Amino acid sequence: MLLFVDNLTNVDFSFLDPQRGLLGETWLANVQLHGELDEQGMVCDFGTVKKLLRHWLDTELDHRLAVPARSPNITITEVDDQLDIQWEFGDDGEFLHTRSPKDAIALVEAEVLTPASVADWCIRRLKSLFPDSVARLELSFSNEMIDGAFYHYSHGLKKHGGNCQRIAHGHRSRIDIWANDQKSPALEHQWAERWRDIYIGTREDIIAKPQFGGLAYYHFAYTSAQGPFELTLPQRCCYLIDTDSTVEFLAYHIAQTTRADNPDKTIRVKAFEGINKGALAEA
Repeated sequence: MLLFVDNLTNVDFSFLDPQRGLLGETWLANVQLHGELDEQGMVCDFGTVKKLLRHWLDTELDHRLAVPARSPNITITEVDDQLDIQWEFGDDGEFLHTRSPKDAIALVEAEVLTPASVADWCIRRLKSLFPDSVARLELSFSNEMIDGAFYHYSHGLKKHGGNCQRIAHGHRSRIDIWANDQKSPALEHQWAERWRDIYIGTREDIIAKPQFGGLAYYHFAYTSAQGPFELTLPQRCCYLIDTDSTVEFLAYHIAQTTRADNPDKTIRVKAFEGINKGALAEA
């Protein structure tokens, strides 16, 4: 028998892509359970499936930075209760360096991170949590279907009381913009391109602007309730703002910037943070 739950939950996180760099992502989790029927006539109770999977994904992947632990381009060093990660990407010798509390990092046993390789890693760790009636667990990740513009961004919110304070987590988010009450796909795609695979950083969190190999970098750092965080990455991968990068501030920033570029138009922005949540702003 087979039990399935589509779109069980979603995870918002960032991961290291060998070409695109630091990539904010939102994936929907889908699960299938194969096994014999128990005394209730079930492979596994839906409540158990939802509780176990949601809790595990929320704890082990959501709002973390996932790194390919088997990549030949990564060096991972444990320093007390933190992980120090140095990672090379692209074709120009660029690198990312971060030092974060261990709970902010997901060490995925794979050489390259894809929906399939991350799902395999999850399955290996999840299987033991289910009852013996479950013979095989299948997990897959999929994207929200977005009919229009979207962007991938990573960020960290040092003042947040929860896991958003982690310096490198992210989202795949749609963007809706109206100019004079008319939907504007052109403006939406401008922002999708501007924030393609971007790290949105707060200027006050920059502690240095080093040069490595002739390339300019930003070094971000702050201490939050979960501990000290650091992140160094190429300036070309960053978009700087003067506020924290909450979705409320991001919607406001998009509206104000777009209005400044189009002073004859009234601008309304619906900025998403992952799936089915976000903020509205007008300018």
